[in-house]
Amino acid sequence: MIKSKLLLVFLNFLPLVVLTACGQSKKEVTQNPTKLTTMENVIQKLENPYYSNSSTEKLNISDAEWKKVLSPDLYAVARQADTERAFTGTMWNSETKGTYYCAACGYKLFNSNQKFTSSCGWPSFFEQENKQSITFKADNSFGMQRTEALCGRCNSHLGHLFDDGPAPIHKRYCMNAISLDFVPFKEATSSNGLETITLGGGCYWCVEAVYEKLDGVKSVVSGFAGGKTKNPTYKEVCTGNTGHAEVVQITYDPTKTNFDEILKVFFTVHDPTTLNRQGADVGTQYRSVIFYENETQKKEALAVINQLNSEKVYSDPVVTEVAPFTVFFKADDYHQNYYENNKEQMYCKMVIQPKIEKFEKIFKARLKTK
Repeated sequence: MIKSKLLLVFLNFLPLVVLTACGQSKKEVTQNPTKLTTMENVIQKLENPYYSNSSTEKLNISDAEWKKVLSPDLYAVARQADTERAFTGTMWNSETKGTYYCAACGYKLFNSNQKFTSSCGWPSFFEQENKQSITFKADNSFGMQRTEALCGRCNSHLGHLFDDGPAPIHKRYCMNAISLDFVPFKEATSSNGLETITLGGGCYWCVEAVYEKLDGVKSVVSGFAGGKTKNPTYKEVCTGNTGHAEVVQITYDPTKTNFDEILKVFFTVHDPTTLNRQGADVGTQYRSVIFYENETQKKEALAVINQLNSEKVYSDPVVTEVAPFTVFFKADDYHQNYYENNKEQMYCKMVIQPKIEKFEKIFKARLKTK
């Protein structure tokens, strides 16, 4: 829906862009090349899925331009703070899992785990995606004192924030359904029957080396996930400033192994109780994390963690993060299959080899046969 809307934006606004460009001098055209003041520039940004999901760069679009590209109903709500009728459509009580975006600019606002069904008849959420995704201002219209909720990037009207939501947060983000675009979570099963999961358990060289030996695993790719920088380098991630974790993306055959076994291996070969640390490797890039690709993976991961804690398998609580998968960036080639290519390196002998030996001892019957 977002992609088709952007195409409509481009087609409707293209004649105006051409006329404007022809009437400007060269100096005027190049004066502020990165400032988002024309719909043409906005389209260039929004056509990049990574940008449309994550960038907090403010959109400076005139009301006249919005009117040209939004449907009349969406324009009335998003730009004139109108309110749609309650119980419009099915979004208000839908339990489908996925992500909610601003219908005007494609900015990520909520995920389905932050949604609850309210009797008010509008889509309701108890928490926003992040501090920047939604902004607020006082609304004293119609003789009432309310808090208006606006898209944090394009400043479009979304709805209102109330203090009558579920405990413990007690917030209710009452949104107009027309202000939201919904994209369901993708299922992890691919067309060839294989499944994927992305895990972080410290240095990815260690985790990769273990899963390469598990029967049923088709491929293990080392890389980065969970951060804010696009296509980060290994050096950038090592600073801890990008927010990424070192991870492996595992593709496996569910007829030979399963997600439960993948998790059993995961919690066996690393310490899930040390926050942002695995042995001498310290930093948020070494955090223990499971990036789930669907609701089933999320529920299974949380269930395993709860069981480990309730049975006190570890002396300290499990601090493994369970977060939705967004984007994976593959590390450079020399990081792939690192252990097999560098067995004589001291790190491989002192750190990776003991993990492999522990895995092979516990999961002896599950090793790949050559």
